Amino acid sequence: MEHLTLIGWIVTAIAVLLTGISKSAFGGALGGIGVPLMALWLPPGMAVAVMLPILCFMDMFGVRAYWQKWSLADLRIIIPGGLVGIALGTLAIGALPDNAVKGCIGAIAVLFMFDRLLGLRDRLRAAKKTDGKPGAVAGGIWSALSGLTSTLAHAGGPPILVYLMGRRLPKENFVATSAVFFAVINAAKILPYLWLGLFKHETLVLAAVLAPLAPLGVWLGLHVMRKVPERAFFLSATLMLGASGIKLLWDALA
Repeated sequence: MEHLTLIGWIVTAIAVLLTGISKSAFGGALGGIGVPLMALWLPPGMAVAVMLPILCFMDMFGVRAYWQKWSLADLRIIIPGGLVGIALGTLAIGALPDNAVKGCIGAIAVLFMFDRLLGLRDRLRAAKKTDGKPGAVAGGIWSALSGLTSTLAHAGGPPILVYLMGRRLPKENFVATSAVFFAVINAAKILPYLWLGLFKHETLVLAAVLAPLAPLGVWLGLHVMRKVPERAFFLSATLMLGASGIKLLWDALA
């Protein structure tokens, strides 16, 4: 664990807890916060590799909770698109130097911040000026972008939500479809990460040490966070995400 100072340990622990809280209490809306925070202390490849087993662990609970309530028609569109995005993300990680990958993660984090603060997805849907639901082409494009950003920074939420929210599914179908999509996407990232050599001994040990915080974060999201105003949680976590993204961009350009 030579990469982590005491502060680094604290921040990575907070990152895992916030990811669990977001997944259980707020539908994963801030699930992409973990990697940008970790990447402040860890090499970017190591940060994404540490988070992946933890995310897969969390996914099992989400899929089980909404078993067979997903939209199979939508999954048939978005899962292939997501796999294409994973392939593109794998090529990007393999071809780009660490600083470039760190810059990509930072840019995704900053865009995520603006999306949350300015409602970019709502503005995008309003700009379409149509009541029609997005079709297969839109689903393929948004899911591919989700697979790409998920591979680089485990931040595939915003792109796929543009599509799924436009489909206007019933709440349970919406949550279940999202849960299955990310369960498949996260599981599918295991082989590319192995191929890239990201799962080193130190990485797996660190993931194992942090893994117990995953169910704790989920528990906090289900119980304790009911007493915390949603707006206050989102604002503080979003600002933290944006600050980490700006720092990563600064480091990448330095």
